[in-house]
Amino acid sequence: MSKDAILGAIRRGLKRGKLPADQAAMLDGRLATHPRHLIPARSRIPRAEQIALFIRNVEKEFGTVERIPDLSAVPAAVTDYLAAHNLPPRIVVAPHPELQGIDWSSRPMLERETRRAQDGDLTSVQHAWAGVAETGTLFFPSDPARPATLNLLPDNEIIVLRASAILGAYEEAWDRLRAERKDPLSGGFMPRNLMLVTGPSRSADIEQTLELGAHGPRRLHVLLVEDEPAPRHGSPAEHRAEAGVQPGEPAPPGD
Repeated sequence: MSKDAILGAIRRGLKRGKLPADQAAMLDGRLATHPRHLIPARSRIPRAEQIALFIRNVEKEFGTVERIPDLSAVPAAVTDYLAAHNLPPRIVVAPHPELQGIDWSSRPMLERETRRAQDGDLTSVQHAWAGVAETGTLFFPSDPARPATLNLLPDNEIIVLRASAILGAYEEAWDRLRAERKDPLSGGFMPRNLMLVTGPSRSADIEQTLELGAHGPRRLHVLLVEDEPAPRHGSPAEHRAEAGVQPGEPAPPGD
């Protein structure tokens, strides 16, 4: 059934015809301009503080962050994370070009498969399109290179995120999405699906008891690739290192 036929059936069900000219013009104008919501002042901060805010919000939501110098450090960071949590050296990796371009040969004992996740997979390595400092949220637009199952099925999810992909507020992410997806009809459109992830999966629906891994991974670990010359600014990750806290352990009081 065509789009016109579907919309026609909806109009008949609502007992209404085409929109009057003034209402149609108002609707077209709203779709064309994409009105922006308020942007919180806490996200309008210097770049180094913005990255530190992202890390702080990820850790506040029970996630962990490790800052690494470049993509070549990913294999060692993944191996160390698995060992720290007594997990088998087996991962399923997203077929994203950046992850596929990594040289994993320095960790020959690490078993890798590039595919979507399936039942029984314990650890996934996923590629994040962006992170939002406002809430510590990760963006995953629908894409064959980022299978959504990697965000849902394994108990442990390791995310590779470039520091340059951290944005201050949600509105900046919507702007960037539309700028990357242009066509003559809409001028900028959303992907078929967009998954927003803030920390590991959790729920307190039953007796108000927090349960991790309710609808997805129990652990979420971000490998933050330092690919821009933004200086560190007393980030929570540094505070954890100074306190002698290992990756994956709870943050010290006051962090």
